[in-house]
Amino acid sequence: MSQKNALPVTRQEDFAAWYQAVIQEADLAEESGVRGCMIMRPWGYGIWERIQMLLDRKIKESGHENCYFPLFIPLSYFAKEAEHVEGFAKEMAVVTHHRLKMEDGALVVDPEAKLEEPLVVRPTSETVIGTAFSRWLQSWRDLPIMVNQWANVVRWEMRTRMFLRTSEFLWQEGHTAHENETDAMAETLTILQMYRDFAQGPLAMPVIAGEKPENERFPGAVATYSIEAMMQDGKALQAGTSHYLGQNFAHAQNIRFQDREGQFQFAHTTSWGVSTRLVGGVIMTHGDDDGLKVPPQIAPHQIVIVPMLRETPEDEALLAYCAKIRTALIDASAFGEPLRVLIDKKPGKAGPKRWGWVKKGAPIILEIGGRDAAGEQVTMIRRDSLYGEDGRLANQAMHWESFVGQAPALLDQIQTLMFCSAKARLDAEIRDDVTDLEGLKAHFEGSKYPGWVAVDWCRPTGEALEKVVEQLKALKLTIRNTPEGSAPASTTCFFTGGPAVERVLLARAY
Repeated sequence: MSQKNALPVTRQEDFAAWYQAVIQEADLAEESGVRGCMIMRPWGYGIWERIQMLLDRKIKESGHENCYFPLFIPLSYFAKEAEHVEGFAKEMAVVTHHRLKMEDGALVVDPEAKLEEPLVVRPTSETVIGTAFSRWLQSWRDLPIMVNQWANVVRWEMRTRMFLRTSEFLWQEGHTAHENETDAMAETLTILQMYRDFAQGPLAMPVIAGEKPENERFPGAVATYSIEAMMQDGKALQAGTSHYLGQNFAHAQNIRFQDREGQFQFAHTTSWGVSTRLVGGVIMTHGDDDGLKVPPQIAPHQIVIVPMLRETPEDEALLAYCAKIRTALIDASAFGEPLRVLIDKKPGKAGPKRWGWVKKGAPIILEIGGRDAAGEQVTMIRRDSLYGEDGRLANQAMHWESFVGQAPALLDQIQTLMFCSAKARLDAEIRDDVTDLEGLKAHFEGSKYPGWVAVDWCRPTGEALEKVVEQLKALKLTIRNTPEGSAPASTTCFFTGGPAVERVLLARAY
């Protein structure tokens, strides 16, 4: 039996169009009228809220405190750190005036309202937070300073895609100052592992953690580390970064302290962040040709009850039966929290409502009609295993109390299976047998969704690194990172033929 899918395009036909179809059909986001800026609809923002809540808990458990810094940053703050400002200069939005006026019936900028100093709309906050650190820090006793903020940032992107690369996006950015390099590096790597565990836990998204090459470092950083996720089209998504900034920003912003011997020293600083890009990662890691699949830990509603309403007096009894089931469910818990259960009372036929929730990716959908209520039954649909072997929708009828008893374990199972499926795909799509540039070219040009390639290299710098980058650029490839815990290099450098020192991952990327 042929299987008809809920989306108008499949992943295999056109992955980019499929991605946009998921966002539209799952009611995640829509265009705002400003290029590169999106409106996050309740289901999409609800997923982000879950990510924010769970990650915020981890950030606070690791000793950081939340605060907030201004959206507008004086241009002079950026001028103090040349490498940093150069890295963001082409993406900065700048405010130069503070007033409009009517002129010939139209609103125009008032030339007399020019600011004394232009203000940059926050692309990242190292400069303004570093300036605050310089005021807060006096003695080694004040260290470490460990803060985090949840905020929006603006980077004026030329090529935009919802959730993945937008001119305005939401994120968290952590910033810390430490007494020495050892403490700052420990912080950098602790955050890297926190991000890895979070991606592979609540997001069910397998990632590879490791250090970025020199040319991919955050502007002004001494070392940058990332978690890299593989999307279903084989492309890499940088899902989070953690940066050791050394003393570069401390020198630029005078972040110094009196040490234990009474001498003045510059602090060692870090910064790190993840953004709404994670929602895009969830879409492309777990979605299928029927829409989104949301891991239960981050689903705004883990179980959606769809009563088959007929606009008759019997609806009242049916809704009461659904409410009884919901009450029993929310008294249970999964992942250390009460179950999140919604009764969809909106008018409409059961079929379209069911498929609406399938496209949104609700982990479990319960369809309940009058006969189900009379027999104290529910009909369950699991979003992670939507179809049976015959290609038909796989729904399962059971007594409502039996379902309530099983629900926490079912959600845990769905979470685990979603991760295992994505992990198996990641492991299967990394090749380590490509030995030369011609083979590399043949691999990436010979497949629609080619995955990644792992090669040994000598960690070149300067002109040698620039040559490698140009070779890869010609193939639309980048070096993603050096995986932590990978086997030591055993051959010569893939690019130079010299002695190799480590293994790196090559991929096309978002």
